[in-house]
Amino acid sequence: MRVDEVTPNVDSAALLAGAQFIDAFRIATARPDLDARHAAEAMVARQPRWIEWLIALRNFIVAPLGLKTSGAADGAARDMIGIFPVVSETPERLVAGFNDKHLDFRLVVDVASAGAVRSITATTLVLTHNRFGRAYLAVILPFHRLIVPAMLRKAVD
Repeated sequence: MRVDEVTPNVDSAALLAGAQFIDAFRIATARPDLDARHAAEAMVARQPRWIEWLIALRNFIVAPLGLKTSGAADGAARDMIGIFPVVSETPERLVAGFNDKHLDFRLVVDVASAGAVRSITATTLVLTHNRFGRAYLAVILPFHRLIVPAMLRKAVD
């Protein structure tokens, strides 16, 4: 299953105004019943163990710094996709993410049809607030470029 890095095709100003980082990855599937919610759920529900380990390590490191270790950290009851609160949703697009002290984050999952093939695109947007946010982004970026394609492959399993 081939995952391609593609040019982001989102209105970043509407999704996360001022975002300094935006990337997008796409995979094709023949599943005609797949909508954005089901794609997003599949992406985060069955993660490879190495991703679970990295997330656990990240949470262990950032918890003492007062950063969120999940989107539900503020105690509010929310519609969640894994650890991410859902910001908005249509059958073709699900936007999830949260705001924190160091950065704001959005994951956009788009599902589009082109004949018998459907494409799933995962777009990530990040707005950093301070030096710590910029340093955090620099540290996680190499992992992000591995994690998102792995998550997309899970959506079409």
